[in-house]
Amino acid sequence: MPTAYLALGSNLGDRRAHLAAALAALTRHPQTRVTAVSPVYETKAVGVTDQPDFLNCVVRLETDLSPHALLDLCLATEQQLGRVRHERWGPRTVDLDILLHGDTTLDDDRLTLPHPRMQERTFVLAPLADLAPDLLLDGEPIRAHLARLDPTDVCRTDITLPLPPAA
Repeated sequence: MPTAYLALGSNLGDRRAHLAAALAALTRHPQTRVTAVSPVYETKAVGVTDQPDFLNCVVRLETDLSPHALLDLCLATEQQLGRVRHERWGPRTVDLDILLHGDTTLDDDRLTLPHPRMQERTFVLAPLADLAPDLLLDGEPIRAHLARLDPTDVCRTDITLPLPPAA
């Protein structure tokens, strides 16, 4: 099964509970197996900055789902957890972004892989580096990409999200 990495974020309501619920939904799906969860980081919003801070983490999973089917699962999970899309980069109960799906390279009207802005985002690369520091992106390990970003953009929290039991 291909390994995929997903970024999870929340900045509305009970942020930790929203992340935990998203993780549980991924765990319940019969074609996904969550194998690791990064530490949780707190970050300022990017894009639209006049909104609450985010909690962010990265999840590693194995999946038989195609990239588009995994995207559909992510979007359905967001909707089930109350996400409403009012504005791009606006506040949200939960956000699930596919960062990588095996070695798939894709760019269509629904999905771009690897995620096109992940190299610019400390809140993505810091938790991804916790799980896979030597994972290669554009021929360089994640930790090398992270070293070029501002480490003060994120704050590691003491919040942990244990792996839920498999379905």
